[in-house]
Amino acid sequence: MSLFSVRFRSSDFVRLAAAGLALFSLSGFRSFEANFAPDSDLWSRWEVHNPQSTDVIDVSAWNEILATYVRPDGEGLNRFSYASVSAGDRQKLKQFIAAQTALPVSDYSRPAQKAYWINLYNAVTVDVVIDAYPVESIRDIDISPGLFADGPWGKDLVTVEGQDLTLNDIEHRILRPIWKDARIHYAVNCASVGCPNLQSEGFTASNMEDLLDAGARAYVNSPRGVSISEGRVTISSIYDWFFEDFGVSEEDVLEHLLAYADEELAAELRSIGALHDTAYDWSLNDVQ
Repeated sequence: MSLFSVRFRSSDFVRLAAAGLALFSLSGFRSFEANFAPDSDLWSRWEVHNPQSTDVIDVSAWNEILATYVRPDGEGLNRFSYASVSAGDRQKLKQFIAAQTALPVSDYSRPAQKAYWINLYNAVTVDVVIDAYPVESIRDIDISPGLFADGPWGKDLVTVEGQDLTLNDIEHRILRPIWKDARIHYAVNCASVGCPNLQSEGFTASNMEDLLDAGARAYVNSPRGVSISEGRVTISSIYDWFFEDFGVSEEDVLEHLLAYADEELAAELRSIGALHDTAYDWSLNDVQ
């Protein structure tokens, strides 16, 4: 994986360049690449919510699309059949995104908002890939501004309550800093093989906890999340790029993995007691 294969803001590069690129040795599984991952940077404008609201957001159209085109591959990976999306369903997806962005999201409860932002992120990501298809990787959709831009994450793609938003805004300025829930990384999907699964149903306030936990268990217990060979533990680069979301030490990351690992994997992790390498596959999560 190249140095700039992770999602980052140009300001991160400037910050590191000014610090002499911070050429220091990293212990354990930490990599130099992590310096370029986006920070969790609260956009306080999106903290507004209505704790008394019981309104439910309709995700039935999104559920229909997911049920039709998300296809498990038999190895634990949910793939999306981009090539087979009909013209009618492409329009349905765009109409769903338009309906979601027209909602006064600030009027909803925090649980409803959390589900809303996850669904919007995933729906927009699928829409972007379909519009650019065929591509081998979402990173090939270089529509973000900036000299070091990579992929679609830095481009304004939707407008909510009059505010233009990028995918990076949704993930790193809204979801991560407001909810501070590491399981969000198992929910937002970047259309890549290395990413946690795109769920086969949309998130709601009522199913969110179950889907977040299920996504965490599925990923941790797949080779994309954790793999062990010859006594060395390789984990997803997600745990490196967004290390702060999983704790303050390697031991915290290990404890997080143990919380979702099945019995056999947990026993191996405890026996080894260390994390050694990271890996990530940016290939499109397309149906093969």
